[in-house]
Order: sequence, then C-alpha cells, then structure tokens
Amino acid sequence: MKKASIVIWISIFLLLSIGLLSAGIAPPKEGGVLPEITLSVPEVQTHQNYLGITKNKKTFHIPEIKAEVVLIEIFSMYCPYCQKDAPVVNELYNKIEQDEKLKNKIKLIGIGAGNSPFEVDFFQKTYNVNFPLFPDGEFIIHKMLGEMRTPYFIGVKMNKDGTHSIFYSKRGAIEDASKFLNLILSKAGF
Repeated sequence: MKKASIVIWISIFLLLSIGLLSAGIAPPKEGGVLPEITLSVPEVQTHQNYLGITKNKKTFHIPEIKAEVVLIEIFSMYCPYCQKDAPVVNELYNKIEQDEKLKNKIKLIGIGAGNSPFEVDFFQKTYNVNFPLFPDGEFIIHKMLGEMRTPYFIGVKMNKDGTHSIFYSKRGAIEDASKFLNLILSKAGF
C-alpha cells in the first residue's frame, strides 16, 4: 500500500511539473494585440508588392502590411496537417485574390515555426504557395506567440489609427476555404 501511494504522488508531481514547464505564454487571444514581430522584407518583388512593403528597408512589422486584415498561418514544413492543408490554404488565397473587393483588403502570410529559409522555400515550391512565407528557424516568433501547435491561424484587423487587434486565433486545419473565408469576413466585420 505504501509503495502504491509513493508511485501516485510521484506521478502527480511529474504531471504538475510538466504542466508548469509548458505553461509559458498562451497563444494570442481574440481582442488582444500581436507582440512586436520583426520579419525580413521578402526578396521576391511580387511578395513585396503584395504586402505593400518596399525593399528600401530590411525588416518590417506585421501592422505595416498594407491591408485591413492580415491572416497569419503558423505552419511547419514537417507538420503533416500543414502539408495536407496547403492546397486548401492556397484555395483561400486564390479566393481572396480573385475577388476585387477583397484582394487589397486581406493579405495572407505564413511563418514557418522552426523552419530555416531553405525549409520554407522547399515548402513554398512543393505546395505552390503564392503568398509570402517567412522562416522562424530559431522559434523566436513561435515562442512570442505561445508555442502553439501547427497549423495555427491568427486574424489581425488593422485599424485606421495605426493600432491593430486580433479577431481570430485558433489551431487547426482549414476544412473548407469558402466557409473559412466567410467566418473571417464575419469576425473581421466585413
């Protein structure tokens, strides 16, 4: 009886320890703001044009993107859900870009958690991703955002006064591009 109780107490201690160690920063909350994330200006001119960011600077912050809404996908090249979801995310991007009312209002970017520039480039070419993807090889951005599992989507609304707010923050693949776009439009107030 005494041995069983020791095993139970050790098990409880280990579970609590694991919970406390992984309890760091929570993912962004709806209604909150993004931490100050610094990204490198893309080398590809079409990506610079898409984001409205000029090459005369080396870095930029997400609120500098010329859009009313920025959708951020946190992905990993090694995530099987991200790989499976890539065609649906591409379909979402295409739906936005083909809609004259939305194409200059909503921009989509991806941040590769733990992915080097080579890995991000590989993912981009393998899955025909046309929107800008950014490496986060050292997990710096991933840690700032709460070390969430992938894929994870964050919707950010840019306000006219230069501030921004998160209106969507959720883990999971996009099952249906049209339904997801309608959800985003509704939550963003379009």
